[in-house]
Amino acid sequence: MRVHVTVPARINILGNPTDGNEGDFYTISAAVNIYGGAVVEPSERLTFRYVAGPASRNVLTWTAVEDSAALQVGKDDQFGLFAATLRGLTKFHKPVRACVGEKPVCTSLWTKVPRQSGLGGSSVLVLALLNGLRAYYGLDPRVLHDYALAELTQRIEELEMGVTCGYADRYVPQLGGLAYIDYRDKLHHRPIGEEPLATYERLDALVAPPAFIVGFSGVSRESGDVHSVMRGRYLEDWTRRQREPGFASTVLDRFRDVAETARAGKVCLLRGDLEGFGRLMNENHALVDAIMHDCGFAGGAGEENNRLIEAARAAGALGAKLSGAGGGGSVLILPEPGGARRMLGALRAEARRSGMRRAKFFAVRVVKRGVRVKVEE
Repeated sequence: MRVHVTVPARINILGNPTDGNEGDFYTISAAVNIYGGAVVEPSERLTFRYVAGPASRNVLTWTAVEDSAALQVGKDDQFGLFAATLRGLTKFHKPVRACVGEKPVCTSLWTKVPRQSGLGGSSVLVLALLNGLRAYYGLDPRVLHDYALAELTQRIEELEMGVTCGYADRYVPQLGGLAYIDYRDKLHHRPIGEEPLATYERLDALVAPPAFIVGFSGVSRESGDVHSVMRGRYLEDWTRRQREPGFASTVLDRFRDVAETARAGKVCLLRGDLEGFGRLMNENHALVDAIMHDCGFAGGAGEENNRLIEAARAAGALGAKLSGAGGGGSVLILPEPGGARRMLGALRAEARRSGMRRAKFFAVRVVKRGVRVKVEE
């Protein structure tokens, strides 16, 4: 038996980063046609591999674990994601430990999502592994349903991998499409079952999703390094405002305004108002740039990101903003209808002028399917 899993990357379009990370509000987010995935198959020992692609025989690196119960793989090494995922899964659903011990597997991960690009790349891999193990071992779907896997991925990254993270990266690749997602009452990241699940409202059944361009500056950064600072500041100010209702905090107020761009953006989409939607993207970015300055980031959202955003607007973009955490990662561009090719040329020219040698640009489309699983008997 062999299980093949394919998982799309995600873009955050409006309202980020309020997805239960620095606040508990709402976003408009979407799954896009950049993928990672996994293959799970029988093995004599529990084996982890990274491979070049979904059908590739080119094994980039691998390791085997002698004692599957111990999972003695350091979380800071290149195989830490595997071990963290198995630790988190077995804590949540204890029958998994016996399954892995009695029927070891080889799990091979692959990805086309640029590393540390702000497109949810680590979540794509955790979700690929969780979905592969669920299908291979026939784990109880009433316990490990799709929403539970999204929640579990967040806990694995935060608690097992030490990454400060919210929820959009975990829900969107699993469920797919273009969605308005409500994260209220999820600010404190309580254990699964002690807070509500996110509310995932699909919009792609009602409107044709816009075409976007993703621009990766080539500047890598760990998103948790940014979010840990912003979340820490948000929680500090939030706690003080609970004690002192009149406490003034630009961080809290601006995050509320960020969230409102998602609520207003939903109306723009339903009306077919792309220009209004683009203006909200610009507003979202200006607010996040200001918040990052408030939190001590001298370059705000990141000098390279801001250069690409300015170049996109100068070339006629309807909207341009961060897609993930700032400081590096990716920007999201909404070109005029039919203007994607011209926009790509403008962005590449700016990257050359600014010395962004590792920059990459993608014309992406929203995909309806989230995780896809194929079982070969």
